[in-house]
Amino acid sequence: MRVLITGIAGFIAHHIVEDILKNTNWEIVGLDRLDTSGNLNRLTDIEIWEKEKRRVRFIWNDIRAPINEYIKKEIGNVDIILHVAASTHVDRSIENPMEFVMDNVVGTTNLLEYARKIPNLKRFFYFSTDEVFGSAPKGILHKEWSGYNSGNPYAASKAGGEEMCLAFANTFKLPVLITHTMNVFGERQHPEKFIPMTIRKVLKGETVIIHADKSKTKAGSRFYIHARNVAAAVRFVLDKGTIGEKYNIVGEKEVDNLTLARFIAEVVGKPLKYKMVDFHSSRPGHDLRYALDGARLKKMEWELPKNFKESMRQTIQWNLKPENKKWILL
Repeated sequence: MRVLITGIAGFIAHHIVEDILKNTNWEIVGLDRLDTSGNLNRLTDIEIWEKEKRRVRFIWNDIRAPINEYIKKEIGNVDIILHVAASTHVDRSIENPMEFVMDNVVGTTNLLEYARKIPNLKRFFYFSTDEVFGSAPKGILHKEWSGYNSGNPYAASKAGGEEMCLAFANTFKLPVLITHTMNVFGERQHPEKFIPMTIRKVLKGETVIIHADKSKTKAGSRFYIHARNVAAAVRFVLDKGTIGEKYNIVGEKEVDNLTLARFIAEVVGKPLKYKMVDFHSSRPGHDLRYALDGARLKKMEWELPKNFKESMRQTIQWNLKPENKKWILL
C-alpha cells in the first residue's frame, strides 16, 4: 500500500505518519508547503523516525494551485489519499476569510481533481471538524449527517471542502470517506493552541484567558482527544468504514476549559492565574460548546486506545521535559 498524506508536517498528520509507520508496512508520500504550522522537525522528532524514514518521501507543494504534471510524477502511484492539510485557526479565519477558502475549499478541490484521475484509488479520506455543525446547546450531540451551521469562516471552509468531497463521490464515484474530529491535543502541537499555550503561561506565571458565557461563570467545553487516538481511528475507518459515509471521532468525555486549565496547573506544579472572559459575545465566530455523537464508531466496536486523563497527563509531562520545551516556545 502507498498512501499520500497532505499537510504531512502538520500536528495531526505527523501523528498519523507515526501510527502508520508503527502499525503497517505502507509507504508514505507527503505534501506540505511548510508555512504557518508546517514543521518537518515534527517528523524527525518521532521515536520511530530513524528506523523507518526510508518509507517516507516528502514533496514540497501548495495545493492551492492545481497539482501539475511534474508533481504527479514525483508522487507516483498511490492507493490511498489522506487529506489532512488545512488552515485551522478560528481567529485567523475571522481576520482573513479568503485565505481559508483558498486553503480548505480550493485546495481540497484541486486535490479531488487530481484524485479522480488516479486509476484504482481505494480511498480518499477527508479530515473534517466538529465545527461545521456550529455550537451545540447543552444535551445536544451532533450526528455525522447533521446540518451545517458554521459559526465562523474556518468552519464554513471545512464544510465547503466536505461538500466538494461528496460532490466528487456522487459525480465521479470517488471512494470518499469523511470524519469529523473534536479538539485534538498531543505532542508537538502548535503553541497558539489552548493546551500548549496554557502550559507555557502557567510555567511563566501569566494569566490564562478562559472563554466563558455572558455571566463569566461558565467556561466553554470540548471533548478533547489525543492525536494518537485520532490516528488509530483514521486507520480503523480506512479498514472498516463504508465508502461515501461519514464518521465522528469523539473524545472520551466532555471537559470545560477551566477544569482543564486547573489540571494542567496541577501537573505543572504551579498556581493557575486565570480570567473568565465573555469572548463569545465580544468576538462573534467563537462557539462555547462543540459536541459530537460517537455512537456510530462505538457500534463498530471502536475503542479509544488511551483514556483522556492518562493522555493529557502524559502530554503535559512530555512538554515539561527540557528537550521538548521548544515546542511550546520556551
